[in-house]
Amino acid sequence: MIKFLNNVSSEMRKVSWPKRKELTRYTITVLSTVVFVAVFFAIIDFGLSELINVILK
Repeated sequence: MIKFLNNVSSEMRKVSWPKRKELTRYTITVLSTVVFVAVFFAIIDFGLSELINVILK
């Protein structure tokens, strides 16, 4: 177990972590994509709900 944790620690030091500017850009990209997809599906859901209400009435 100790050897495994030492190996994990050694490998984590080799990881190329993103800089603050890159991380901010990636975060903004992900959040804007999530918001866009959420709004898109909300509009589709609303449209289909209204279409079904029109058909049933």
